[in-house]
This record gives sequence, structure tokens and C-alpha cells, in this order.
Amino acid sequence: MREIAFQRTNSVEEAVRGGAQPETAFLAGGTSLVDLMKLEVLNPARVLDVSRLDLSRIEPTADGIRLGATATNTVVATHAEVKRRWPALSEALLSGASPQLRNMATVAGNLLQRTRCAYYRDLATRCNKRNPGAGCDALDGWTRMHAILGGSERCIALHPSDMCVALAALDAVVHVRGPRGERDIPFGDFHLLPGEHPEREFALDPGELVTWVFVPGSAAAARSRYVKVRDRLSYAFALASCAAGLEVADGKIKAARIALGGVGTKPWRAPQAEQALIGEPPQAASFRKAADLALRGAQPRADNSFKVELTKRVVIRALSLCAEAA
Repeated sequence: MREIAFQRTNSVEEAVRGGAQPETAFLAGGTSLVDLMKLEVLNPARVLDVSRLDLSRIEPTADGIRLGATATNTVVATHAEVKRRWPALSEALLSGASPQLRNMATVAGNLLQRTRCAYYRDLATRCNKRNPGAGCDALDGWTRMHAILGGSERCIALHPSDMCVALAALDAVVHVRGPRGERDIPFGDFHLLPGEHPEREFALDPGELVTWVFVPGSAAAARSRYVKVRDRLSYAFALASCAAGLEVADGKIKAARIALGGVGTKPWRAPQAEQALIGEPPQAASFRKAADLALRGAQPRADNSFKVELTKRVVIRALSLCAEAA
């Protein structure tokens, strides 16, 4: 048995002070952390329970919505304003996990979700993310569920979250508080590419605690959709997914948002594909061109080469649904 110190925090300030200590982990819903602790993939010496802090409020405003860090996936997904103004976010959340897990999983926990790479979770294999410098058995292993975008010679582990794909497309901003104060992190900068240091996954300093996520409103966000393809209808991670949004006026696309899931080492935004849609009619030919651009630079392996064409079709489907809404 491994001894772990457990503490329930009474304030954000107390959590930040405690979180700055080495080998400390924050606990909210626990749907990911506890799982990995049982496997001994993660072995924090100290666990700080932040689940009872006043961080669960959802606050719509004229220009967006603020999602408290400990708001559950179920509460966010079923919130009337989220469904009306950010439908892709609601759809992404409802496509993930199971109802029981969604009732426990939190906004911040979703952002900090670790990879589902089988090699990362297996202590008998080499993994640079788990043990920096150890090597990566996935590179020459079974790669059906691995990334085709954003990988490096050290890691091709796939980012698993559905919610994060929607937040990437919707230009969300993550607000954190740490020992040096508060700051905002643009969502595209929050998750890090593996590069030479796959053990570093998040742009967080020691002790920094996610307190809320702000999602701006827009015409494209109000006409956004999330499409996910997986091995079974429920409780399965994406083989390919797309969060998309379109603003259409006078028969032309004025704004576009595209982010991909199931294919990247982080939630994968596709700015070139978005730019290519501006001024184009919302039709299949335009969407196919954007899909091709979104997958430019993909580096598939033998087991996941099917993801290239599959993801293109998912992008086209998501954009087509957005066009229908517009």
C-alpha cells in the first residue's frame, strides 16, 4: 500500500498554497485521477480535494458564458444557454463517457484529462510521458488509437477529450489562479505538443488552479455542431471528431471554426481550413477543400491511416450540419 496525504481545502487560496508543494494533485470529480492512481501511473504524495470550493457556478453574460471549474459535465451539457448559444459544446459533452461519469466529471478535470494511450497506462512498457527518457513503445506498436497530427519522435499519444475539442473551436479562455496571481490562458495555448518533453502536457505553473473557463458568444458558436465517430454508439473514445461553427450571410461564409478530435496530440484547431472557407458558398465543394486542408501534414501509421479520410468526412458532415442551421 502506498501512503497518500489527503486534505480537503476550504478556499482557493489554501488550494493554491498546497498545490505549489511537490508531488501534489488536485482532486474534484476524480474520474481520471483516481483511475490512474489505481494503476500506479500517477503517484502523488498529496491529494487536495477542491470539490467543495465555490467554483461550480455557470454564469451567462451578453458576450459569453463563464463555466466554473467544478461544474459537472452533465450540468454544463444540459444548461439551457449552452444548448442554445453553444450547441457544439453540449453535443460534445453528451457524446463522452457515460451518464454516471458525466455526473461526476468536472470542467477543469476534463481540461486536465490524461491520454488514454495503452502504453502510458501499462507499467510494463516504455513511455516518455510516464518516465521521461525511457523511450516510446507506441512508435513501433499498435497505433489504431494514436495521433496522426502533432506527434513527435518521443510521443504520439492521443488527446482523449470531446469537450476540449469544442472549447478549442469556440475560442475559449482558461482562467487560473496561482502563487503569482491570476491569469488567462487562450485555449489553444493551454495544451502543449509533446515535442522533446511529452511529460509536460499543460501550460500551468506549479500550484496553479483552474478556476473557470470563459466561452465567448458569436454567430458561428450559435450555429456550431459536434460530430463524433467511434467504435460503438456510447462510452467510447473518438476515432475522429469535429467541432465546427459557421456564420453565413448573403449566401457566403463570413466566419468559420473547425477543431478536430481523435487525431491530435492536443485538441487540434485548423486555422488554414477556416480561412479557406471565408467568402465561399456553404456547399460540399467548399467543405471538401477545407477538410483536405485540415488534414494536411497528417502523419499516419499503418494501424491508423484510415483516420485521414475518415476525419475528412467527419469535417464535411459537421460543416454541412452547421450550414443547415445557418
